[in-house]
Amino acid sequence: MTEDERTPCQLYLISPLEVGGDFPHRLSRALDAGPVAAFQFRVKGIDQHEAVRLAEPLQRICAERDVAFIVNDSASLAKRIGADGVHLGQQDGDVQEAREMLGRDAQIGVTCHDSRHLAMEAGEAGADYVAFGAFFPTSTKEVEHRAEPDILGWWQELFEIPCVAIGGITPENCGVLVKAGADFLAVSGAVWNGDEASAVKAFVEAMTAD
Repeated sequence: MTEDERTPCQLYLISPLEVGGDFPHRLSRALDAGPVAAFQFRVKGIDQHEAVRLAEPLQRICAERDVAFIVNDSASLAKRIGADGVHLGQQDGDVQEAREMLGRDAQIGVTCHDSRHLAMEAGEAGADYVAFGAFFPTSTKEVEHRAEPDILGWWQELFEIPCVAIGGITPENCGVLVKAGADFLAVSGAVWNGDEASAVKAFVEAMTAD
């Protein structure tokens, strides 16, 4: 697929760990500030009942704006709330089990770090997208793997499945990843650590710049 035939790179927001309080309002502001393809609900250390309660208003906000609502780590939570899909880390179960649980229309993504081997395995197992990173230092989570932009170009040349770039991405540094072949930029801290609407606008501007 040539660069001209590819869909332009899109934004994929990942939630902060705290999604209560005024976060639904912040999510609405972010999604209304520019085109966002997907939102990942990522919370840690709470039981599923509480996760369901927190997810409900966020899922509704995404549905109203036609933004895919993806659950991090847990296929069972994704099934319970009728999410659009699940994002699996390397320790979060396999693609085929998630597919059986969620059905063929679910979006299933897999963290592949900096590994071409893991990405090919995920693609063969039926993943809908693979995620590479971290490309830059990030405070959102501890970085064990550093990926180089050329892995995005390699993936684009060989595979049809979209690839997501993640890890420390900002409006200032995202251009190199867009040029290298990222279909989606997964961002968290760069949006939620400041004014979310301004950040989304800055990302959209940077991603569409020649």
